[in-house]
Amino acid sequence: MSDFIFRINPNIILGPFTINRLGQYSQDWGTRFMIIMDPVLNELKLSEKILQPLRDRNIDFFVFSDLSEGSSSKNIERALKLAREGHVQGIICTGGEKAMNIGRTVAAYYNETQDLYTLIDGAAVTKEPIPCLCIPTTYRTPYIFTREVPVMDARSRQLKIIKIPYTVCKLLLIDPNLMLSLTDNQKITLSLEALNMGLEAYLSQKANFFSDMFAEKGLELLSYTMTENMEHSSTTPEEVLLSQAGCLVSMATSSASLGMISLLSLSIYTRYNINKSLISSILLPYFIEYVSKFKAAEIDKIAKIMGICDAETEQEESCRIFVDFIRELMAKENLPARLKDLKLTIEQLSLAIEDVAKFDIMNNLPRSMTSDDLFDFVKAAF
Repeated sequence: MSDFIFRINPNIILGPFTINRLGQYSQDWGTRFMIIMDPVLNELKLSEKILQPLRDRNIDFFVFSDLSEGSSSKNIERALKLAREGHVQGIICTGGEKAMNIGRTVAAYYNETQDLYTLIDGAAVTKEPIPCLCIPTTYRTPYIFTREVPVMDARSRQLKIIKIPYTVCKLLLIDPNLMLSLTDNQKITLSLEALNMGLEAYLSQKANFFSDMFAEKGLELLSYTMTENMEHSSTTPEEVLLSQAGCLVSMATSSASLGMISLLSLSIYTRYNINKSLISSILLPYFIEYVSKFKAAEIDKIAKIMGICDAETEQEESCRIFVDFIRELMAKENLPARLKDLKLTIEQLSLAIEDVAKFDIMNNLPRSMTSDDLFDFVKAAF
């Protein structure tokens, strides 16, 4: 087992209507902020729920919402310039992963004098960051508890995973009410991505008793929204269960590690701007089939924790039932079953695989894999 090192950062506040106290919480870190906001929040009429508590406390702020290029180095450069010109004391980021990635990076680099691309290419941060407050509007935040941030290098459209200080993010505020606007299709792909994250953490070579505890409980809560097994949660709203499950699974991945599906889906998204949760959903059943060959006991245990099969079911059968369960959920929502359904070519996928093969996370997979092994896996899902 890997050495166990306990570190929880940032502070976590999770619950309905907690967004109404954002003004109170933000005062601990400043009175002038740059808000990096996903523009979809304006369309969904959620932006005022986030901004009004700041106005009520006389917090000064301005909004940056041009996230059309995602968490690319160009967007980071633009946001960083505006933050410095605005002389802000902190960053508030709200939305999906794009907003979280840009916000944390801007906060980390705000006081840096080094060139942005020098930092993206691996130079260490030498100056103190400014505080970053994160308000996700989706219920999985895979990197928020780590010092890693995935960004797109605009020079090549390649995925880079940069390192920032652990102290950047001061507050993670999760209000399930901000997630009520998610469609059924979005909820199922996000749920499948969260399920994959929990499995990756559980099967990782860096897994420990702490990450296992978070993964098992997180996946149990997630199962209440994905199966008919609701007797333990009948009084808990679905959005609260999903928020709790996503938080626990994200903590599990930070205590252990993400894996190849998360890396592959992130790399494909970075290069070709195809929905990351959808890619993860497509790859998930193939991943379960693959790891069942050498981690059947762990897959069997999770299948039973989630109520996907009975306690008496044999290991081999429970692994098969698990895969069928995922594919039936996807079919019910008319989700594509193969990567080629996303209009991707095998040549495009080979570039994404090359990007993935160089990351340290590859050393944490359930068993070692070469780029050739990854290519064979992707071909099976193609």
